[in-house]
Amino acid sequence: MSDQSSLPRLDAALVWFRRDLRDVDNTALAEALRRAQRVYCVFVFDRDILDILPCKADRRVEFIHASVVELAAALRARGGGLIVREASARDEIPRLARELGVAAVFANRDYEPAAKARDAAVAARLQADGIAFEDFKDQVIFDGAEVLTQGGRPYGVFTPYRTAWLKRLGEDDLRAADAGAECGTLCAPALPPLPTLVDLGFAPTGLADLGIQPGMQGARATLAAFLPRLARYHEQRDFPAVRGVSYLSVHLRFGTVSIRQLVSLANAVRLGRGGEYGLASTAEAAEGGRVWLSELVWRDFYFMILDHFPQVVARAFKPECDAVVWETGAAAEADFAAWCAGRTGYPLVDAAMRQLAHSGYMHNRLRMVVAAFLCKDLGIDWRRGEAFFAEHLNDFDLAANNGGWQWSASTGCDAQPWFRIFNPVTQSQRFDPEGRFIRRYVPELNAVPVRHLHAPWLMSAAEQSACGVVIGRDYPAPCIDHAAARTRTLARYGVLKAAAGE
Repeated sequence: MSDQSSLPRLDAALVWFRRDLRDVDNTALAEALRRAQRVYCVFVFDRDILDILPCKADRRVEFIHASVVELAAALRARGGGLIVREASARDEIPRLARELGVAAVFANRDYEPAAKARDAAVAARLQADGIAFEDFKDQVIFDGAEVLTQGGRPYGVFTPYRTAWLKRLGEDDLRAADAGAECGTLCAPALPPLPTLVDLGFAPTGLADLGIQPGMQGARATLAAFLPRLARYHEQRDFPAVRGVSYLSVHLRFGTVSIRQLVSLANAVRLGRGGEYGLASTAEAAEGGRVWLSELVWRDFYFMILDHFPQVVARAFKPECDAVVWETGAAAEADFAAWCAGRTGYPLVDAAMRQLAHSGYMHNRLRMVVAAFLCKDLGIDWRRGEAFFAEHLNDFDLAANNGGWQWSASTGCDAQPWFRIFNPVTQSQRFDPEGRFIRRYVPELNAVPVRHLHAPWLMSAAEQSACGVVIGRDYPAPCIDHAAARTRTLARYGVLKAAAGE
């Protein structure tokens, strides 16, 4: 963290909460309390964002609302309060800063192009009023120019980035933001009751019924449940029928947990210091910590890519990949509709898409499977799948979503060649061998023997009759033949080989 000791003491500052809905280990809040005598806090339900959401029963809005309610209570318990406004943040933050008479607005840095444009507009309006705007690194471990190649350029491939990231990692990078002295006082202005979800124009979605607990308490409970599984993370994380992953992605997305806390934990376990957290310090545990830490580094990597290469929002990271011609027309539209509905005829793909529709969550291995299927079996533009995920994922994060889709489409930051094509049946057999996940989300296949479950269309008419599942009537026939699709995909991507002069 940068040394702020030489900066002038401020009379009052306003902390603008966004993707950081916690009052602990929060860089902007900690810096405000260090440098200002009086500290106000605000969260804006930004109508510029809410008004364009296609569905008014949005799990993410409910998660944010519940987390804001908890944050407000936590700040009240510390003698302060949370000002909650419903407006355009571009207008409301400068207005509120003038109203409160603060000298500065503090916020934690965002890396999405739209958010950066918003912050620049807010900063300009504040500057016109003689009010400073300062942003801080908080949702990543490293940003900006902190991890670059020896040539001083951003990395474009993950593995060398991870090597450089780990080499740079030190204790100061993981120290909690509020570990130092905080001299300021949280202010508690007279506040109206917080708006309800209905006041905001949204309907409850039943997060509790899905086992999703928002807020800092939810993050703590989710992490506590994961710790006993961490030692086997590397063995279990790819199997969707097993509780092998952390389920912390939505908490990282909205900042109800600190990335520094998670990286500190993963790194300690990786280095054989699991005992610091009451965990085993075995070789197996160390491997679990190493693999989990690598996944957290992926998160930093995708934020770095989005920050340095904002063109990836609309175009391929590899410019030559924009020459790939995707399928269009009525047949492609029918295939896309089948993919969205979980009716492709490939059980693991369909189970994954139905899990997303049901819960707003999809297992990471399955995200790769369904993305590869859309792009390389159906030949449909990765941007369409990315947009569908953006609409439905509880943990939607532009950096990770874009990065993951471009990885699957072989248009992004991937050292592997474009001719890597997942076989959806092989993936199903490998990662859901007993069909437990498939049977949960595709119940019409419950009576199908496991030997046929991954490719039920291969059953004979007699076998279909025996288990009461007629393909084409009770469950769709495959919308595409994988072998034929693979041939078409190799031809489609062949333009890249030609462009490289191979």
